[in-house]
Amino acid sequence: MTHASTVAERVAAVLERDADPHTVTELDGGHVGHVYVLEFAGHDPVVAKVGPTPLDIEGKMLDSLARAGAPVPTVHDADADLLVLDYVAGTSELDEAAERDLASHLASLHDVTAPEFGFPYDTLSGPYHQPNPWTESWVSFFREQRLRPWCDAARTCGLPDSTAERIESVARDLDGLISEPDAPGLVHGDMWEGNLVVRDGRVVAFLDPACYYGHPEVELAYMHWFDSAGDAFFDAYAEKRPIEPGFFDDRAPVYALFPLLEHVRVFGSEFVPEVRDALGAIGY
Repeated sequence: MTHASTVAERVAAVLERDADPHTVTELDGGHVGHVYVLEFAGHDPVVAKVGPTPLDIEGKMLDSLARAGAPVPTVHDADADLLVLDYVAGTSELDEAAERDLASHLASLHDVTAPEFGFPYDTLSGPYHQPNPWTESWVSFFREQRLRPWCDAARTCGLPDSTAERIESVARDLDGLISEPDAPGLVHGDMWEGNLVVRDGRVVAFLDPACYYGHPEVELAYMHWFDSAGDAFFDAYAEKRPIEPGFFDDRAPVYALFPLLEHVRVFGSEFVPEVRDALGAIGY
């Protein structure tokens, strides 16, 4: 029995449908396992993810975003090694209309607040465990739960000690480099084009979250540093949630260190020059 047919049997049993899927198509699953679209006669198609990453946590994150009003696929079943979702058709290409729609969704998401920074449970960033202990200070949370742990992990994947020492200097000086927001805001946590479904100028689904309550600037920095969205997005976002002066030049490269270190974990030393570029932009 093939891997795809095993998945088809499991999904049919979970959904309690009267027939097996007539088509099973594997998609690009990235770094978290295998992803399939299953089509049934007389039923809407679904997506099934399988793999070693704890997919029940991804299902919980999608449910958390849904309760916050974000556009996400409906979760039908979420086990540690199987996640079954509605299939949402579209592309990941953002035109100006979709950028403005994305800005509206994210501004609304960032308006959802919590008493402290963190999350009710630990989440995932890609395949990696992401700790979210409730923390009163954003600067402390970003330093101790994001910057330092990801730097330590990246050192085992090709980040030179000399570069890690520069990041530690940033960590020590973090109080003077980033600021505390008015309130912790809910962030998707891995917002780029590949984690969006776009159709007819609208963002119809967020995918693959890594959510927690943090400073919304951390999300905007990811999008700015990796050119995931342009002026249409940032202008529309600023109309709903003002972007404080100094973000693009001063704070965005600080926040960019977190996803860049994760890229080193995933892809190895080829991303070290980009880490150094961000450090240089900060002045370290």
